Amino acid sequence: MNENVNEFWDWWIIVLVVINLVGCLALLYWTRKVKAEDENETTGHIYDGIEEYNNPLPHWWLNLFYITLAFSVVYLVLYPGMGTDYKGTLDWSQEKQHEQEVQTAKEKYQPLFDKYAAIPIEQLAQNKDAIGMGKRIFVNTCFGCHGSDGRGNPGYPDLTDNDWLWGGSAEEIKFSIVNGRTGVMPGFGPMLNADQLDGLVQYVGQLSGHKVDANAAETGKQVFDTQCFVCHGNDGKGNKMFGAPNLTDDIWLYSGSSTNIAKTIKEGRTGVMPAHGEILGDAKAHLVAAYVYSLSNQNESDQ
Repeated sequence: MNENVNEFWDWWIIVLVVINLVGCLALLYWTRKVKAEDENETTGHIYDGIEEYNNPLPHWWLNLFYITLAFSVVYLVLYPGMGTDYKGTLDWSQEKQHEQEVQTAKEKYQPLFDKYAAIPIEQLAQNKDAIGMGKRIFVNTCFGCHGSDGRGNPGYPDLTDNDWLWGGSAEEIKFSIVNGRTGVMPGFGPMLNADQLDGLVQYVGQLSGHKVDANAAETGKQVFDTQCFVCHGNDGKGNKMFGAPNLTDDIWLYSGSSTNIAKTIKEGRTGVMPAHGEILGDAKAHLVAAYVYSLSNQNESDQ
C-alpha cells in the first residue's frame, strides 16, 4: 500500500515538472514575435488612456529564458528532482554532502583537537587559540541554555561567577559536560503548613543576608534543621555531591525573591544538564571544559 502511494506521488511530481517545463517552452515559442508588421501595432490593452504596444522581447532577454529552461533540464538530470526513486546521475544527497563536509573538517581539524586534548585543562585555559576554539564550540552547542557569554538564564547556571553546583575544578567541569548532571529539589508543599513554609522562606532569605521577619525565620530554622540539612548542610552552604546549591551567597538559579523561594520549596525543581560526550567527543569536550574553566577563573583573577 505504501509503495503504491509513494509511486503515485513520484509520478505526480514528475508529471508536474515536465508539464511546467514544456509549458514554459511552448509559451515562449508561441508568444514570441520576431518583428511586428506595424511598429505602431498595439495589443488592444488600454489603461488610463495608455495603449500597450505589441513590441517583441529583446533577443538577449528571450535567450535568457531559453537558457534558464535548458539549465533546469540539466539540473534535473544531474540532481534528484523527479521523485524519490530518481537519485540523479551525480547520486547527490544532503546526507552524503553533510558526511563529506564533516569528514573534510575532521581531516583538517582533528590533529589540532588531538594536540589540545593532550594538554591539561588548567594549562589549556591559558592558551588563547585553544580558548577561541572552545568558545566557538560553546556558542554553537551551549548558548541555548547558558547564553553566548556563559552568564546563564533563569534555571540555567551562570558559568562566570565561580559558584558551582557540582564543583568547579577542571575535572568536575569536564565530567559535567561529558556525562551530564541531574539535580532534583523535591517539593515540600504537602509536608509544610503555611507558617512553616513562610518561616522557611524567611530563614533561607536570612542565610543570604536578606531582611526578614526574625521570629518567622526562627520557625523556619527548625524546619530547615530537620528537613533541608541533608542536602544543603547545617550551615546552608550546599553539597556538590547532590548538586545542592549554597544558600548563603545570594546567588540564585531561579531568582532569590520570596515568591520564587516559596515556589521552589513548595513545588520543587528539577534541573537537567544533558550529556554531550557523544555529541562533542572527548577532544571537543576538553576544549569546551577549558573555555568554561577560563570564564570563572578569569573573572576571579580580575577581582
